[in-house]
Amino acid sequence: MSFFPTNQPIFCKKPDPSTIQDCKGLWRIRWKMRGRTIFKQFYTRIDQSMMVWALVTAAIFFTAQFFPINWTTQAIVWSILTLAATAMMCYLSWFWVTVEDVRWTVYWWVFLMVGGTILTDASIAYGWGNILIRLCPLWLALCGLGYVGTGWALRSRSTLLGAGFHFLGIGILPAFRGWEYLVTGLIMTGTLVLFCERRWDMRPHQEVKATAPDRPEMKGDRRLRDDSVYAG
Repeated sequence: MSFFPTNQPIFCKKPDPSTIQDCKGLWRIRWKMRGRTIFKQFYTRIDQSMMVWALVTAAIFFTAQFFPINWTTQAIVWSILTLAATAMMCYLSWFWVTVEDVRWTVYWWVFLMVGGTILTDASIAYGWGNILIRLCPLWLALCGLGYVGTGWALRSRSTLLGAGFHFLGIGILPAFRGWEYLVTGLIMTGTLVLFCERRWDMRPHQEVKATAPDRPEMKGDRRLRDDSVYAG
């Protein structure tokens, strides 16, 4: 038996929202122009957590690239945003990781993000030049490790591919001297947008440990479908 679900495409179009597991807080977006639908999509709470991170990473790295703001000011603002995004990630993803029995992936991401924030702030506060000149590779590596953990837990080729994007980014950064923050932001944000716009592969839910206890969240799954949010 293959470790990865080879019967699934790595990325594909999202299914009908009525077939998904977590419908509480579902966002349905439909944009129309002159009576014609020009964009139609839905976003689960997992998708929403990725959207939050996409916005935060874009703000951090694009600002660092294009705006001459004091590093201390940036460190304070971005630390607050990173910690807020981490808290939102925990809140938005908790139901899903509980159902899939992979709560440890949330702890793993929290460890990486909080640890990276502390290391970044300390390097700015104490003038650790060796770290300051490597902030882009540092954050690409941290996010890459996060995707590796998620890919291993979910047996997902797509999330391991996401890790590969980040590690490849570390290798190509020297070719973009002076534009490291822009390239890093594009890699991190682009990967997150890809994951929240497409369905990605993972091991079947039936393979979750048979010994996992029944949870109220699972029993209420059908009821949660009635709580979805329609936007637009």
